Amino acid sequence: MASRAGPRAAGTDGSDFQHRERVAMHYQMSVTLKYEIKKLIYVHLVIWLLLVAKMSVGHLRLLSHDQVAMPYQWEYPYLLSVVPSLLGLLSFPRNNISYLVLSMISMGLFSIAPLIYGSMEMFPAAQQLYRHGKAYRFLFGFSAVSVMYLVLVLAVQVHAWQLYYSKKLLDSWFTSTQEKKRK
Repeated sequence: MASRAGPRAAGTDGSDFQHRERVAMHYQMSVTLKYEIKKLIYVHLVIWLLLVAKMSVGHLRLLSHDQVAMPYQWEYPYLLSVVPSLLGLLSFPRNNISYLVLSMISMGLFSIAPLIYGSMEMFPAAQQLYRHGKAYRFLFGFSAVSVMYLVLVLAVQVHAWQLYYSKKLLDSWFTSTQEKKRK
């Protein structure tokens, strides 16, 4: 065994590392996927907090109606989208498959479904804005429908990647579970 300060062990040229144990691929993948999902959850929480702030300012009338419009109907059920993210975070410490599955199912119900409804709810206003140039709701001088469509597109991407990585993580966890059962 070589020390940091001393010479290499006698009888080796340093190429004998092939026999050493390595971390199994599904464990490496699990760590990587958890990290990616956590990043997406934090981006989702930023979007969620901005939406809560917008809704609070609109309802409490902290700014004039010309500055911040009242919330669209889809924004209310989207507030529940924080639940799947929390379930996902709770599934990580012990690789809890049931929490991850609940997170994925509730993400479709509380995150994706309100976003689909929101795109349909805002479509007539977007159509009117782009055909006639008329907007009736504003966010700090910008058309509310344009800003909210940008938020909607970003949220759809975040949730789609979150679902994709969660599925890959679930597959990774099933692989490790199946290997344990075979032994």
